[in-house]
Amino acid sequence: MPRAASPALVFALFAGLAAFALAAFAPGLLNDADTYWHIRAGEWMLAHGAVLRSDVFSYTVAGHAWHTQEWLSEILMAWAWAARGWPGIHLLFAATAGLTACVVAYYVRRRVELTPALLAVVLGLSCVTGSLLARPHVLALPLLAIWTAGLVSARERNVAPSWWLVAVMPLWANLHGSFAFGLALAGALAVEAIIESPRSKKVMLGWGLFLLAATASALLTPFGLQTLLFPLKLSAMQGLARIGEWQASDFSHVSPFALALLAALFVLGSGKIRVPPLRLLLLVALVWLALSHGRHQMLLGVTAPILLSASLARTWPAKNQTGAPLLAGFAVLGFFILIAVRLAVPVARGDDAMSPVSALAHVPRFVRETPVVNDYGFGGYLIWNGVRPFIDSRADLYGDIFLHNYADMISPDKDTLAAILAFHHARWTIFPREAPVVKLLDATPGWHRFYSDKLAVVHVHD
Repeated sequence: MPRAASPALVFALFAGLAAFALAAFAPGLLNDADTYWHIRAGEWMLAHGAVLRSDVFSYTVAGHAWHTQEWLSEILMAWAWAARGWPGIHLLFAATAGLTACVVAYYVRRRVELTPALLAVVLGLSCVTGSLLARPHVLALPLLAIWTAGLVSARERNVAPSWWLVAVMPLWANLHGSFAFGLALAGALAVEAIIESPRSKKVMLGWGLFLLAATASALLTPFGLQTLLFPLKLSAMQGLARIGEWQASDFSHVSPFALALLAALFVLGSGKIRVPPLRLLLLVALVWLALSHGRHQMLLGVTAPILLSASLARTWPAKNQTGAPLLAGFAVLGFFILIAVRLAVPVARGDDAMSPVSALAHVPRFVRETPVVNDYGFGGYLIWNGVRPFIDSRADLYGDIFLHNYADMISPDKDTLAAILAFHHARWTIFPREAPVVKLLDATPGWHRFYSDKLAVVHVHD
């Protein structure tokens, strides 16, 4: 007779299966220009056997120092692309999305009854969907889940985190800059531990040593101390306020994040669960972070179900029951079926908001090799096709002054546009059809509309 699978394991497998399916077949996963240059950066590093440290893609900041914090993610993306093309990229990110869901679901379901556990996991992980893109932050999400689960588990037992958890940090630091959030979260829970156990020197010493070890291990990257400083420098950039994912969360339409917040307010307001003051303060801080920057909704979505699990368990504790091994087997079979289908079905790519395929195809090669002034969102696709862009989404590389001038140009500002075109000796431009700067280019002497379609417009200098 097969050994029974725990309810938590069965629950986790099906949660992972759902997340895997979503990422494996969601067209929106590729709806980001960053994916293009991340793959190209990974290819460059594999070809040269070295970590990129300066820009090799643009013509405006060519040779400038570039902090490739996500170098390991980019290599993984390049491998996935080389192996199976776009289906390979889908599978890579589906695997990490599925693993993230598995970890969160397993941790919560071990402590909480089925229905509240299901609601907590679904509402939490739905906050990740807005950031479910083929970019390095998704590759780091399983580590965020494991890290949070390890820290909260230690708090439940009122002990310091296990030392094996330190091993997560160097891998995380080489995958994505969100490792800094992991250190901050550990610091917050260490403060909680010290305040709630003021007389336990063992707890205080254990958390202190753990934080020192985790911080030191985060330096095990090609950039050393700069690894810790870079997230601070990036978050201090004023130009980020003009970039969508760094702007405040949008509540002008219904979103998973809005629904999750409303549900949380309803449950907390009902008085059915009690969250300790320090834990509630931490959750409020995470909500504020998600409200301030849309990109941080995913951090709240992964961590909140785990942070709330103890409070949920006091009201709806998990019952001792036997799981069904057959269900676990079906879930595992489902993973293999989804992998086979994803590999068998090609991914069709054409014109989209980040990929002016038709427009670029109409630009003669000798024109492509001359300086271009392009839309911020089109930069990744230009890099993908070997065109050196004026700008792309590597905001930290270009800096605040460059981003400010670009924002003025597309506002549009006639004088700024003329100055940029002249200074960079631009011979052609490519912008979205609805961009205000397009009409200004139409009226600019010496420039004519060379090509236009429903997505993009190309102007060429006479």
